[in-house]
Amino acid sequence: MSSMTARLDSCEEFRDVFELVKKSAERSLGRRRSGLMLYLARLPGNIGAFHTIGTNGIVMNRNALDIVTRGASSLREINAYVYSTLLHEYLHALGYVAEREVRRLVYDISLDSFGADHPATKLASKGPAMSLQDHPPSSYAPPDLSLDVEMVPDLEKSSRNYIS
Repeated sequence: MSSMTARLDSCEEFRDVFELVKKSAERSLGRRRSGLMLYLARLPGNIGAFHTIGTNGIVMNRNALDIVTRGASSLREINAYVYSTLLHEYLHALGYVAEREVRRLVYDISLDSFGADHPATKLASKGPAMSLQDHPPSSYAPPDLSLDVEMVPDLEKSSRNYIS
């Protein structure tokens, strides 16, 4: 087991996963960005996360994350989902705009960092939605237009636990 694999498998905070996202992207692409913020919001089921170009914010779907954490058989699976989702949006924050290119990069970086058998690489090959395959998007859409946004303070410094 590689040191990256062992580190990801033991993460319990967004900050720890995000640090691995940044390290693996920098190792693979030679690019790094800091100063990003993470928001959790109750988004419609067809949106897993997003980054708006030109901002420093990543917004992750809290509904989807809740479903993954409840349905996962291990911390490894949860961390793979968080890693894959954050890496995808981090690549957008680095300036990669085209979805097809970003999906390919997420796969390539995951394969390089963890190997073909790790859940993060498997998620990258099929897309994070595979973690939600038993839950149609309509089953976790917000009940109203309130997105219930929560900021994860100091993503690059804080200790916000994502396992509830």
